[in-house]
Amino acid sequence: MSDYFKNINEIIYEGPDSDNPLSFKYYDENREVLGKTMKENLRFATCYWHTFTWPGLDPFGGATFERPWMSSGDPLKMAEMKLDEAFDFFNKIKTSFFCFHDRDISPEGSNYKETQKNFLYIIDLIQSKMETSKVKLLWGTANAFSHKRYMSGASTNPDPEVFAYKAAQVKDCMDATKRLGGSNYVLWGGREGYETILNTNMGLEIDNLKRFLELVVDYKYKIGFDGQILLEPKPHEPTKHQYDFDSASCLAFLRKAGLENEIKLNIEANHATLSGHSFEHEIVYAIANNALGSLDINRGDTLLGWDTDQFPNSVLELILPFYHIFSNGGIGKGGLNFDAKIRRQSIDPEDLFYAHIGGMDICAKTLLAVEKMINDKKLSNYVTKRYEDWQKDLGNYIYNKGTTLESIHQKVLDENIEPKPRSGNQEYLENILNKYL
Repeated sequence: MSDYFKNINEIIYEGPDSDNPLSFKYYDENREVLGKTMKENLRFATCYWHTFTWPGLDPFGGATFERPWMSSGDPLKMAEMKLDEAFDFFNKIKTSFFCFHDRDISPEGSNYKETQKNFLYIIDLIQSKMETSKVKLLWGTANAFSHKRYMSGASTNPDPEVFAYKAAQVKDCMDATKRLGGSNYVLWGGREGYETILNTNMGLEIDNLKRFLELVVDYKYKIGFDGQILLEPKPHEPTKHQYDFDSASCLAFLRKAGLENEIKLNIEANHATLSGHSFEHEIVYAIANNALGSLDINRGDTLLGWDTDQFPNSVLELILPFYHIFSNGGIGKGGLNFDAKIRRQSIDPEDLFYAHIGGMDICAKTLLAVEKMINDKKLSNYVTKRYEDWQKDLGNYIYNKGTTLESIHQKVLDENIEPKPRSGNQEYLENILNKYL
């Protein structure tokens, strides 16, 4: 029986003038924006781990959340209770999707067979619940970073038994993701890296990572999974240095492995800032390389140097990422997953709703601003004009297959080419952007 959220009703749109904190002010799921409804454009997802599994721990203090499914008792019964409450939450908040790690939803057993049995039992229950719910699965993934067996990596571990264990775990999770109709399968290499070069054979580890990804792609086709395989960049934490550092390093690796057409990227805002980039940089880089798969939507704390996973709350932070996403056709099979957690001091059941409502509203408000930006075409027209000469004589000449470095050199001499600097008008463009905030 679900009763943790019993005092909270289904969240509905009431408009910006509403004083009801348990209502949407901007997210009107049926409102048409850029030719689609808000629901279709934004494809919101609730993450299972932070929302229902994280107990409020930090490095200096214990759990602060006293939720019934976190009590002592039979782990499988606790997982069942958590599942009941999760679907009650999904149905009330009305995110279109949810995401999970295998260990979020079911406990490990004394051996892999028992662990697998627990997992499949919970998957049966999820499938049953999805039949009477509107929520769908955005993506599944395997937790190959929490258990001590993965302390030295998973597919990059020096021990091939660890590689094999992860492979078995991923196989089960891919099967479950397909069975539940998931749109994507995510791979996050939280331990795929090193703490010190002193004990690391980097070449072999990268080869092993390549081998693992090859196995995943092969299995995708074997089972007929028509979703996307996504690799999630993060520079460090928990590992000192992770091989999937940022979008550029991930794509360089995928090209070297010959998998650039098979695997796209799941980009997270807070991971982007930890790598020294902005969220929009990582997104634009992925778009430029036809590699944008899905997004984990959150934010970091600029005063802290780790992954704080806070809910988004700023149009300013989201407007450029959204502008580029929706100027280029939207998120496709991906979505906006709230890989975010409420603060340790936010201990009421309502706090989970306040966080999601705020995140969904700020995304909706940003989408409305982006619609105006796209329709006004002021920024796009400026960029088009700035690069228009590449569509003219000299630009076409440079790209002609018969053109050589020597011929360009001669052209500069013959035509007395002397370029004059052109303003980038950054401040002018920033002023235009401010009009939409």
